[in-house]
Parts: sequence; structure tokens; C-alpha cells
Amino acid sequence: MSGDPYTAQSGDANLRIEHYDLTLDYRVGTNRLSGTAVLRGSVVHPTRSIVLDLVGVRATRVRVGGDKSASFRQTDRKLWITPSRPLAESEGFTVTVTYAGAPRPRRSRWGTIGWEELTDGALVAAQPTGAPTWFPCNDHPSDKATYRLSFTTDPGYTVVAGRRTGHVTRGGRTTWTFDRDTPTATYLATVQVGKYTTDSIPLGQVVGELHYPRPIAARARADFADLPRMMAVFTEAFGPYPLQDYSVVVTADDLEIPLEAQGIGIFGANHVDGVGGSERLIAHELAHQWFGNSVGLARWRDIWLNEGFACYAEWIWSERSGGPTAHERALSHHARLAALPQNLLLGDPGPDHMFDDRVYKRGALTLHALRLTVGDDAFFDVLRNWTRRYGAATATREDFAALAEQVTGAPLAGLFHAWLDTPALPPLPAARRWR
Repeated sequence: MSGDPYTAQSGDANLRIEHYDLTLDYRVGTNRLSGTAVLRGSVVHPTRSIVLDLVGVRATRVRVGGDKSASFRQTDRKLWITPSRPLAESEGFTVTVTYAGAPRPRRSRWGTIGWEELTDGALVAAQPTGAPTWFPCNDHPSDKATYRLSFTTDPGYTVVAGRRTGHVTRGGRTTWTFDRDTPTATYLATVQVGKYTTDSIPLGQVVGELHYPRPIAARARADFADLPRMMAVFTEAFGPYPLQDYSVVVTADDLEIPLEAQGIGIFGANHVDGVGGSERLIAHELAHQWFGNSVGLARWRDIWLNEGFACYAEWIWSERSGGPTAHERALSHHARLAALPQNLLLGDPGPDHMFDDRVYKRGALTLHALRLTVGDDAFFDVLRNWTRRYGAATATREDFAALAEQVTGAPLAGLFHAWLDTPALPPLPAARRWR
């Protein structure tokens, strides 16, 4: 079965992966990755083959449980695994893949994505289809799984990949171990490798860490000083932070844009100026831990549920921290969008435009229109119910619209149709239009 329509060559809707266990070894100097991936999952419908995504590295051995007669073949995008007998409906499986190679980004319509060498280290920027550049997976946004990662590399490097459970140096190599017991989409799994200094960040009950190159220590510490207050604001607005940890990585290299991963925000040295120049981006990446990472996408066409919500979180932080109000931000961005081409459907922007800035801003404006319509108390009640009901799962725009009507009691079908299904930008409603 094919993947998501926006990423049709990635993922298989017939697979459900429950857990990835990755044991990897990486040589920084030669960019050489080798390891073993154990995938535990099941099939939805009867099938003759298990088809995984794997790009740029080569599988050398594949086992399916105790099936000694299983076979495999690899193309440029896929790893085809054929057990000795067909798998029945809902039947479980365990696949073990041994593989190696020099990982590199894959080319896509969104640019190069996936594993990327840095000047001295590496990072993974996988959204939306870059995960197969470093491990075999079912690269579908709706197929969330838990993870265990054992990552061995050269001493002197810090590895960031989620909730760290330990690290030890033996024989001139250092092994870092991580567990992620929260269901996570493949594009949000990551590993970050660099020569970083690590500071603890006081985030209440959440384990917070800031990783940065020592030469930019003062800038990094200054720019992320407000992160504890930002966490408190978002926890009040959106509900409890959905993970046990949050880490920030600042690479020594410049990056085009900041990135989110599960429990991690990634920034380039160019995003850290010591005077708060990236404050809204810091808020944006933190908000993704609720919107996009905890409440995930069932399909890529609903990308506004990720980006519109994270963009609106920027406006909420501005409002709560003494800057322009969300309404002032909304009026400004509405005027800017009104001057741009009116040819984008927010509810189905198409794969070429899924990361268009209009998706971000019109998505945020959709939420502001909802807020104006139902009032602040009901609006934030909707957001908290959204993160509670669909946390660690996936959802669609229909789910959000239904929940908003259920929580508020307001008739909202017309509002969502105007903002999501028509290309012309609607006017912002007057406050509390509905009674």
C-alpha cells in the first residue's frame, strides 16, 4: 500500500511499527555509519512483503524473527523483505536489519533532507521524508513508535537524541544511550553530534538542557534565558508539557532554519545573537512539542495543525511577555497576506506548498479567528482539550473542528470552511461573534 499522498513514495500504510531498537556506530572523520535496527510491528492486511524505507546506506543482512528462509532486496528508496510465507491480517513481526554506509541527505522537492554532515559533527533534519537516510523505517507521518538508541562515536563529542539514559567510554569509543517511550513519528527521530558544552536549564519538572559550542556560550545563554518562563506560559495555555525532557542544540554551523525533533529544538549559530533576535523562533520550536510532536499529523495535508499552531504560539508568547498582543500580530499578518496571491487552500495546500509561509500565517490567523469567535476562555479550553485528547496520537482537521464545536457549543463549520477550504483570505471576525 502507498504512503501519504503528499509523500507517496515514502511509507507503507499497511505497516504499523511499534518499536525501533537502533544500535549504531558512527565515525565522525569519515562519516561512516554502521549498525543494526530491530523493528517490531504488525501488518494491517495480509501481505507477501514487508517494505521499509532506506536511502543511501546498504543493508547487508536481514532476518524476520526465526524465519531462516526470508529474503530481501534493496532499491534506491526501499528495502523489500519477503518472509518464507505470507503474513496474515494483523500478524506481528520482528525484523532485524544490519546496514552500513556513508549517510547523506536525500534530494527532495523540499531541498536536501535527512542526515547532514557538519563541519565537525552531524545532525538529522528529517521533515518530512529524511528519516530513511540513517535507519530503516516506515516513513509515514501517522505511524508513531517508541525508540531505543545506542549510539557509539568518537570521544570528545556530545550526542543528543532524546531522553539520555547513560553514556560510557571504553576502548577509545563513547557509547550514548537514549530511550523515547512516547510514540514518535519517524521524521521527529533525530541524532545530533558535536563538540558541545552542556548547561542544565530549570524547567520545573521537565529535564532541560542547552548544548552549544563553547565560543558562543554568552550568546547562547542570553538568548535562551527566557526558556523557563516560556515553558510556564505554554504549559498554562496548552496544558502540561507532553514529555519528560526538552533539549536545545545550537550547532557551530549556520543553519537555514531552526528545526524541531521530539523533545529537541535545533538552532544554528546564526540564530544566536545574544540579544534575543530569534525569540519568536525559540517559542515556535518549543510549541511544536505540543503541536506536531505530541498531537501529530495523520496526513501531511493538515500541516497547518503543526505550523499554524506553532506560529500562533509565537503570538501568545509576545502577548504574555509584554510585546504586541496576538490581535495586533494578527492584524499585521492579515494585511500582509491580503497583499499576496490568493491561490492557496490552507486545508490542502499541496506538497509543493506545504511549507509555504502562508500556511504558517494563515493557520495562525485561523486560530485567531476561532479565538475572536468564541472568546478567550473557550478558545484556550479548546487548545487544552486538543492536547489532552490527541496527545501522543495523530489527528486531522476534522478532529479539531469537531472538538472545537463540542467544547464551545458554537456552530463553527462555516468558520473552518472559509479559512481552510476557500483560497480567498476571509476577514477577521468581530470579537465574540457567536452567542
